[in-house]
Amino acid sequence: MPLARSLSMTSLNGLPQWEDEDLPVEDLLLFEVSWEVTNKVGGIYTVIQTKARTTADEWGENYFLVGPYFEHNVKTQVEACEPPNPAVKKAMDTMKSQGCQVFFGRWLIEGSPYVLLFDIGSAACNLDRWKGEFWDVSNIGIPFHDREANDAVIFGSLTAWFLKEFDDKPNIIAHFHEWQAGVGLILSRSQKLPVATIFTTHATLLGRYLCAASIDFYNNLDQFDIDKEAGERQIYHRYCMERASVHCAHVFTTVSQITAIEAEHMLKRNPDVVTPNGLNIKKFSAMHEFQNLHSMYKARIQEFIRGHFYGHLDFSLEKTLFFFIAGRYEFSNKGADMFLEALSRLNFLLRVHKTDVTVVVFFIMPAKTNNFNVETLKGQAVRKQLCELRRHVLCCLCRGEIPDLNKILDRDDITIMKRAIFSTQRHCLPPVTTHNMIDDGNDPILNTIRRIGLFNNRTDRVKVILHPEFLSSTSPLLPLDYEEFVRGCHLGVFPSYYEPWGYTPAECTVMGIPSVTTNLSGFGCFMQEHVADPAAYGIYIVDRRFRSPDESCNQLTQFLYGFCQQSRRQRIIQRNRTERLSDLLDWRYLGRYYMHARHLALSRTFPDKFEMEPSAPLKTEGFRYPRPSSVPPSPSVSQHSSPHHSEGEDEDEDERYDEEEEAKRDRQNIKSPFSLGVLPQGKKKQHGEYRN
Repeated sequence: MPLARSLSMTSLNGLPQWEDEDLPVEDLLLFEVSWEVTNKVGGIYTVIQTKARTTADEWGENYFLVGPYFEHNVKTQVEACEPPNPAVKKAMDTMKSQGCQVFFGRWLIEGSPYVLLFDIGSAACNLDRWKGEFWDVSNIGIPFHDREANDAVIFGSLTAWFLKEFDDKPNIIAHFHEWQAGVGLILSRSQKLPVATIFTTHATLLGRYLCAASIDFYNNLDQFDIDKEAGERQIYHRYCMERASVHCAHVFTTVSQITAIEAEHMLKRNPDVVTPNGLNIKKFSAMHEFQNLHSMYKARIQEFIRGHFYGHLDFSLEKTLFFFIAGRYEFSNKGADMFLEALSRLNFLLRVHKTDVTVVVFFIMPAKTNNFNVETLKGQAVRKQLCELRRHVLCCLCRGEIPDLNKILDRDDITIMKRAIFSTQRHCLPPVTTHNMIDDGNDPILNTIRRIGLFNNRTDRVKVILHPEFLSSTSPLLPLDYEEFVRGCHLGVFPSYYEPWGYTPAECTVMGIPSVTTNLSGFGCFMQEHVADPAAYGIYIVDRRFRSPDESCNQLTQFLYGFCQQSRRQRIIQRNRTERLSDLLDWRYLGRYYMHARHLALSRTFPDKFEMEPSAPLKTEGFRYPRPSSVPPSPSVSQHSSPHHSEGEDEDEDERYDEEEEAKRDRQNIKSPFSLGVLPQGKKKQHGEYRN
């Protein structure tokens, strides 16, 4: 079957055309190795799954993903088939003949890539021997009680064994993700296999542990005793596996500039290439379609709000903004602590200026719960009961009749109305959580809400709702999937302290929803590099690196307050701009970084066959989106002196703003190239960084 070589940058509006020097992929095999192939554990699964289509388009039948075999995953995600490549089939047969179970098939995701899965259990009898061999080549001992590390040894040994079964042709590139796959890289290099190796760390192991302990991480990067810190946390062997993988690889990559700085100090090697994470972008044929989706799903959220705040719905839903934060429940790392403090200050500002804008904030962070909150369920039941009365009026109108109260409402209907009105007279405040928390006395979000006093009082202009479960369209409370919910909100807020990349603000961007991020997240650093004025495009970047905690919190508060001051027309303009940035996050654009890493690995492994000047810059053209020239240029600049402004402003904006014209200028007004991800050698930590 001919290889599919359909990768083209020209399909991306406004992005420069680019092609890597053609690699003879017909004579190469690419294996991408990760513990999260068909096995969702964290964010690496999303990276591999979304990138598969672009890589499969480039490499065709010569691209294979390698991971562990888990029966429950394979049954629902993989279609079994025979290997199309004779060399792959031969290596599999050799391993099967010696008792190892190897599964081959197509992963049922976009791109349908081939997957090669090793059954860890079938090879567990070799664990002691393989641990001994690993000790001989690396002097790294694996404790018997660390099951994850032991599984990594089995998985890595099987991977190295598989790669060893190939002859000199075809040439092989093996790309390993994270320390769980690193053993295979270390063994491949120790056995001098003719394989070009790449290692990618998505977040350093020790960095995660240190930030989880609320340590002043970025301000002390060059002061940590790495061995001591890893030993105290009983992960020294894992850290050694990760560091050995980094130093054995021909090419070392990370996912962001901020992680590159972290890796320099934690792992003692500068990354060769920074490979940002992307998404598969599906463009709408008409520009206004994503705006229609926003209106549709906003109405669904408003229905939930009517029920949740029954009896206290004394604010206009048409003047209500929906903010949210979502992700793992890491109170400090995800910035929930700073967000809550900023909400308290925002509430004060909105009350002082006597604005009629109300902000409802959702915290979508899974935690341990007993069940739904009874008061929340009651509110949705009351709302549904009142909605039944609408149907009488609707049926009458559909018959072409003007509703007559004496006819469409009988005595029973009036009784139901009176009961519903009485039931809305609640004697308690709307709950701040939709579920009964198992240990609410020690829950950091609830404790902070108690401290700052955001209890959803009538006088509060900021209302808070903690939803400690992942969203689902089958939920009896908020029947929306995550994507639908995001589209219905106005602003995503992610003021993270430790975020190697940050898929949540990236997902907001591709859906045309403005978001708040920080310069300590990979996404924030990426946008600062690519966009001249990120705030004008709906990407608000909080400085958590060079400001004190209080200054950062004040900056976040100003971002939120400025957003509340925008008119509806300004928000529509900003969503249009935000959605245009989605091209930046498309794998069809970001895949070039991985192409460069693979070419660099081949040139270092097989210098006689593949040439690349070591000092040459990447053969890609970078660009920066310029600051929009239309008015209003950005909410932070165009905000009013008070929340109340004249209706005439909206009409004036309509005359001066042309979406198509501005998009055309963005595509033509590309700035000069910039460095595409190669971290300068010897780059040191900048002083003056704050832990906040």
